[in-house]
Amino acid sequence: MDIELRHLRAYVVLCDEANYTRAAARLHLTQPSLTRTIQQLERIVEVALVDRTSRRFALTEDGVRLREHAMRIVADADAAVAQLRARAALDVGFSWLLPDAWFASARRAYAETGGRLVLHRVDDPLAALESRVIDVAVYRREGRLPRQLRARRIATERRVIAVAASSPLAEAADLRWADLGSHPLVVNPVTGTTDAGSWHPRDPNRRVVLCANFDEWLELIAADVGIGGVPELARDRAPHPGVVYRGVPDAPESHVYLLWRADPPPAVRRFLELA
Repeated sequence: MDIELRHLRAYVVLCDEANYTRAAARLHLTQPSLTRTIQQLERIVEVALVDRTSRRFALTEDGVRLREHAMRIVADADAAVAQLRARAALDVGFSWLLPDAWFASARRAYAETGGRLVLHRVDDPLAALESRVIDVAVYRREGRLPRQLRARRIATERRVIAVAASSPLAEAADLRWADLGSHPLVVNPVTGTTDAGSWHPRDPNRRVVLCANFDEWLELIAADVGIGGVPELARDRAPHPGVVYRGVPDAPESHVYLLWRADPPPAVRRFLELA
Protein backbone atom coordinates (compact mmCIF):
# COMPACT_ATOMS: atom_id res chain seq x y z
CA MET A 1 0.00 0.00 0.00
CA ASP A 2 1.32 3.45 -0.93
CA ILE A 3 1.09 6.67 1.04
CA GLU A 4 -1.89 8.77 -0.01
CA LEU A 5 -2.36 12.49 0.48
CA ARG A 6 -5.17 11.77 2.95
CA HIS A 7 -2.69 9.98 5.21
CA LEU A 8 -0.30 12.93 5.23
CA ARG A 9 -3.08 15.50 5.64
CA ALA A 10 -4.51 13.62 8.61
CA TYR A 11 -1.06 13.33 10.13
CA VAL A 12 -0.29 17.04 9.72
CA VAL A 13 -3.58 18.01 11.36
CA LEU A 14 -2.99 15.58 14.21
CA CYS A 15 0.45 17.06 14.77
CA ASP A 16 -1.03 20.57 14.75
CA GLU A 17 -3.77 19.74 17.23
CA ALA A 18 -1.75 17.27 19.36
CA ASN A 19 -5.08 15.67 20.19
CA TYR A 20 -7.02 12.96 18.37
CA THR A 21 -10.45 14.32 19.26
CA ARG A 22 -9.76 17.85 18.05
CA ALA A 23 -7.94 16.62 14.93
CA ALA A 24 -10.79 14.28 14.03
CA ALA A 25 -13.32 17.11 14.36
CA ARG A 26 -11.20 19.39 12.16
CA LEU A 27 -10.93 16.65 9.53
CA HIS A 28 -14.66 15.82 9.79
CA LEU A 29 -13.77 12.25 10.75
CA THR A 30 -14.64 10.07 13.69
CA GLN A 31 -11.85 9.53 16.19
CA PRO A 32 -11.62 5.77 15.44
CA SER A 33 -11.35 6.56 11.71
CA LEU A 34 -8.49 9.00 12.35
CA THR A 35 -6.75 6.45 14.56
CA ARG A 36 -6.97 3.83 11.81
CA THR A 37 -5.59 6.28 9.24
CA ILE A 38 -2.56 7.08 11.42
CA GLN A 39 -2.00 3.36 12.07
CA GLN A 40 -2.15 2.69 8.32
CA LEU A 41 0.47 5.40 7.80
CA GLU A 42 2.73 3.81 10.41
CA ARG A 43 2.41 0.42 8.73
CA ILE A 44 3.26 1.93 5.34
CA VAL A 45 6.42 3.71 6.57
CA GLU A 46 7.22 0.79 8.93
CA VAL A 47 8.04 3.01 11.91
CA ALA A 48 6.15 4.34 14.90
CA LEU A 49 5.21 7.99 14.50
CA VAL A 50 3.32 8.64 17.74
CA ASP A 51 4.93 7.84 21.09
CA ARG A 52 2.30 5.71 22.81
CA THR A 53 4.39 5.26 25.96
CA SER A 54 3.93 8.89 26.93
CA ARG A 55 0.86 10.05 28.86
CA ARG A 56 0.81 13.20 26.72
CA PHE A 57 0.67 13.38 22.93
CA ALA A 58 4.20 13.17 21.60
CA LEU A 59 5.91 12.27 18.34
CA THR A 60 8.75 9.85 17.97
CA GLU A 61 11.98 11.02 16.37
CA ASP A 62 10.81 9.49 13.08
CA GLY A 63 7.46 11.17 13.56
CA VAL A 64 9.09 14.58 13.86
CA ARG A 65 11.07 13.95 10.70
CA LEU A 66 8.00 12.83 8.74
CA ARG A 67 6.01 15.81 9.99
CA GLU A 68 8.43 18.21 8.26
CA HIS A 69 8.13 16.37 4.95
CA ALA A 70 4.37 15.93 5.28
CA MET A 71 3.77 19.62 5.93
CA ARG A 72 5.75 20.56 2.84
CA ILE A 73 4.04 17.95 0.64
CA VAL A 74 0.51 18.93 1.75
CA ALA A 75 1.28 22.64 1.33
CA ASP A 76 2.73 22.09 -2.15
CA ALA A 77 -0.26 19.98 -3.20
CA ASP A 78 -2.75 22.55 -1.91
CA ALA A 79 -0.88 25.36 -3.67
CA ALA A 80 -0.80 23.45 -6.95
CA VAL A 81 -4.54 22.72 -6.76
CA ALA A 82 -5.30 26.35 -5.91
CA GLN A 83 -3.28 27.57 -8.88
CA LEU A 84 -4.98 25.15 -11.28
CA ARG A 85 -8.43 26.06 -10.00
CA ALA A 86 -7.64 29.76 -10.33
CA ARG A 87 -6.64 29.25 -13.98
CA ALA A 88 -9.71 27.19 -14.81
CA ALA A 89 -11.96 28.58 -17.51
CA LEU A 90 -15.45 29.51 -16.39
CA ASP A 91 -18.17 29.13 -19.03
CA VAL A 92 -20.60 32.05 -18.97
CA GLY A 93 -23.78 31.80 -21.03
CA PHE A 94 -25.92 34.65 -22.32
CA SER A 95 -28.80 34.85 -24.76
CA TRP A 96 -28.46 38.48 -25.87
CA LEU A 97 -26.91 41.83 -24.98
CA LEU A 98 -24.52 41.35 -22.10
CA PRO A 99 -24.41 44.34 -19.73
CA ASP A 100 -21.04 45.39 -21.14
CA ALA A 101 -19.69 47.59 -18.32
CA TRP A 102 -20.49 44.93 -15.75
CA PHE A 103 -18.97 42.13 -17.82
CA ALA A 104 -15.77 44.04 -18.52
CA SER A 105 -15.33 44.68 -14.81
CA ALA A 106 -16.14 41.09 -13.81
CA ARG A 107 -13.84 39.63 -16.46
CA ARG A 108 -10.98 41.86 -15.38
CA ALA A 109 -11.44 41.02 -11.68
CA TYR A 110 -11.62 37.29 -12.40
CA ALA A 111 -8.54 37.47 -14.64
CA GLU A 112 -6.61 39.05 -11.76
CA THR A 113 -7.15 35.82 -9.80
CA GLY A 114 -5.62 33.85 -12.69
CA GLY A 115 -8.91 32.65 -14.16
CA ARG A 116 -10.53 33.35 -17.49
CA LEU A 117 -14.11 33.62 -18.71
CA VAL A 118 -15.38 31.93 -21.86
CA LEU A 119 -18.59 33.34 -23.36
CA HIS A 120 -21.27 31.12 -24.91
CA ARG A 121 -24.26 32.44 -26.85
CA VAL A 122 -27.21 30.20 -25.87
CA ASP A 123 -30.90 30.50 -26.68
CA ASP A 124 -32.00 28.83 -23.43
CA PRO A 125 -29.71 29.63 -20.46
CA LEU A 126 -31.70 27.46 -18.05
CA ALA A 127 -31.33 24.38 -20.24
CA ALA A 128 -27.64 25.13 -20.80
CA LEU A 129 -27.07 25.35 -17.04
CA GLU A 130 -28.95 22.14 -16.29
CA SER A 131 -27.06 20.25 -19.01
CA ARG A 132 -23.75 21.72 -17.69
CA VAL A 133 -22.87 23.36 -21.00
CA ILE A 134 -22.22 26.55 -18.99
CA ASP A 135 -21.31 27.27 -15.37
CA VAL A 136 -23.03 30.64 -14.96
CA ALA A 137 -25.78 32.36 -16.93
CA VAL A 138 -26.66 36.01 -17.42
CA TYR A 139 -30.45 36.05 -17.37
CA ARG A 140 -33.13 38.74 -17.53
CA ARG A 141 -36.45 36.96 -17.40
CA GLU A 142 -38.53 37.20 -14.23
CA GLY A 143 -40.23 34.13 -12.82
CA ARG A 144 -39.74 31.07 -10.68
CA LEU A 145 -36.57 29.08 -11.28
CA PRO A 146 -36.02 25.31 -11.04
CA ARG A 147 -35.13 24.24 -7.50
CA GLN A 148 -31.60 23.24 -8.48
CA LEU A 149 -30.70 26.76 -9.65
CA ARG A 150 -29.78 29.86 -7.68
CA ALA A 151 -29.96 33.53 -8.73
CA ARG A 152 -28.51 36.89 -7.74
CA ARG A 153 -29.56 40.26 -9.15
CA ILE A 154 -26.60 42.19 -10.53
CA ALA A 155 -28.21 45.14 -12.33
CA THR A 156 -31.38 47.11 -12.96
CA GLU A 157 -32.05 48.47 -16.45
CA ARG A 158 -34.39 51.06 -17.90
CA ARG A 159 -36.86 49.63 -20.36
CA VAL A 160 -37.80 51.06 -23.76
CA ILE A 161 -40.39 50.07 -26.35
CA ALA A 162 -39.25 48.81 -29.74
CA VAL A 163 -41.58 49.59 -32.65
CA ALA A 164 -41.37 49.33 -36.41
CA ALA A 165 -39.95 52.43 -38.11
CA SER A 166 -43.12 52.45 -40.23
CA SER A 167 -45.44 52.34 -37.20
CA PRO A 168 -47.32 55.48 -36.09
CA LEU A 169 -45.85 54.80 -32.64
CA ALA A 170 -42.40 55.66 -33.98
CA GLU A 171 -43.41 59.34 -34.07
CA ALA A 172 -46.16 59.42 -31.47
CA ALA A 173 -45.85 62.00 -28.71
CA ASP A 174 -46.15 61.39 -24.97
CA LEU A 175 -46.09 57.61 -24.96
CA ARG A 176 -47.29 56.04 -21.71
CA TRP A 177 -46.87 52.41 -20.67
CA ALA A 178 -50.55 51.87 -19.95
CA ASP A 179 -51.49 53.15 -23.41
CA LEU A 180 -49.44 50.37 -25.04
CA GLY A 181 -51.18 47.49 -23.28
CA SER A 182 -53.44 46.49 -26.18
CA HIS A 183 -51.01 46.66 -29.08
CA PRO A 184 -49.88 43.34 -30.63
CA LEU A 185 -46.83 42.16 -28.70
CA VAL A 186 -43.77 40.15 -29.79
CA VAL A 187 -42.49 37.97 -26.96
CA ASN A 188 -39.53 35.65 -26.46
CA PRO A 189 -40.99 33.33 -23.79
CA VAL A 190 -37.58 31.88 -22.87
CA THR A 191 -35.39 34.96 -22.31
CA GLY A 192 -37.49 38.05 -23.05
CA THR A 193 -37.95 40.76 -20.43
CA THR A 194 -41.45 41.82 -21.48
CA ASP A 195 -44.63 39.80 -21.98
CA ALA A 196 -48.37 40.43 -21.72
CA GLY A 197 -48.13 40.16 -17.94
CA SER A 198 -45.93 43.25 -17.87
CA TRP A 199 -49.11 45.35 -18.17
CA HIS A 200 -51.72 45.62 -15.45
CA PRO A 201 -54.48 44.92 -15.99
CA ARG A 202 -53.64 42.39 -18.66
CA ASP A 203 -55.69 42.56 -21.87
CA PRO A 204 -57.10 39.05 -22.44
CA ASN A 205 -57.73 39.81 -26.13
CA ARG A 206 -54.25 41.06 -26.88
CA ARG A 207 -52.44 39.39 -29.79
CA VAL A 208 -49.12 37.87 -28.70
CA VAL A 209 -46.58 36.61 -31.25
CA LEU A 210 -43.92 34.23 -29.91
CA CYS A 211 -40.34 33.98 -31.12
CA ALA A 212 -37.34 31.81 -30.24
CA ASN A 213 -34.46 34.28 -29.89
CA PHE A 214 -33.47 37.94 -29.99
CA ASP A 215 -32.73 37.99 -33.73
CA GLU A 216 -36.23 36.71 -34.54
CA TRP A 217 -37.71 39.20 -32.07
CA LEU A 218 -35.91 42.10 -33.78
CA GLU A 219 -37.01 41.09 -37.28
CA LEU A 220 -40.64 40.65 -36.21
CA ILE A 221 -40.60 44.14 -34.68
CA ALA A 222 -39.11 45.56 -37.89
CA ALA A 223 -41.87 43.85 -39.89
CA ASP A 224 -44.46 45.64 -37.71
CA VAL A 225 -45.89 42.36 -36.46
CA GLY A 226 -46.04 43.90 -33.00
CA ILE A 227 -44.20 46.00 -30.44
CA GLY A 228 -41.76 44.76 -27.82
CA GLY A 229 -40.16 45.83 -24.58
CA VAL A 230 -36.40 45.62 -24.13
CA PRO A 231 -33.65 47.08 -21.89
CA GLU A 232 -32.45 50.50 -22.96
CA LEU A 233 -28.98 49.31 -23.94
CA ALA A 234 -30.55 47.75 -27.05
CA ARG A 235 -30.86 51.27 -28.46
CA ASP A 236 -27.08 51.45 -28.87
CA ARG A 237 -26.15 47.78 -28.98
CA ALA A 238 -28.79 46.46 -31.38
CA PRO A 239 -29.63 49.15 -33.94
CA HIS A 240 -31.81 48.08 -36.86
CA PRO A 241 -32.93 50.24 -39.78
CA GLY A 242 -36.48 48.98 -39.41
CA VAL A 243 -36.75 49.46 -35.64
CA VAL A 244 -37.17 52.56 -33.49
CA TYR A 245 -36.60 52.44 -29.74
CA ARG A 246 -38.89 54.78 -27.83
CA GLY A 247 -38.41 55.88 -24.26
CA VAL A 248 -41.52 55.56 -22.08
CA PRO A 249 -41.21 57.55 -18.85
CA ASP A 250 -43.36 55.22 -16.74
CA ALA A 251 -42.05 51.93 -18.16
CA PRO A 252 -41.23 49.42 -15.41
CA GLU A 253 -37.55 48.64 -14.95
CA SER A 254 -36.14 45.23 -15.79
CA HIS A 255 -33.47 43.30 -13.92
CA VAL A 256 -30.37 41.31 -14.77
CA TYR A 257 -29.52 38.15 -12.82
CA LEU A 258 -26.67 35.72 -12.53
CA LEU A 259 -27.81 32.11 -12.41
CA TRP A 260 -25.83 29.08 -11.30
CA ARG A 261 -26.37 25.52 -10.11
CA ALA A 262 -26.76 24.81 -6.41
CA ASP A 263 -23.58 23.66 -4.61
CA PRO A 264 -21.25 25.42 -7.08
CA PRO A 265 -17.57 24.46 -7.41
CA PRO A 266 -14.88 26.81 -6.02
CA ALA A 267 -14.34 28.57 -9.36
CA VAL A 268 -18.01 29.57 -9.56
CA ARG A 269 -18.05 30.71 -5.93
CA ARG A 270 -14.95 32.82 -6.55
CA PHE A 271 -16.55 34.42 -9.60
CA LEU A 272 -19.76 35.14 -7.71
CA GLU A 273 -17.79 36.90 -4.97
CA LEU A 274 -16.10 39.09 -7.59
CA ALA A 275 -19.15 39.68 -9.75
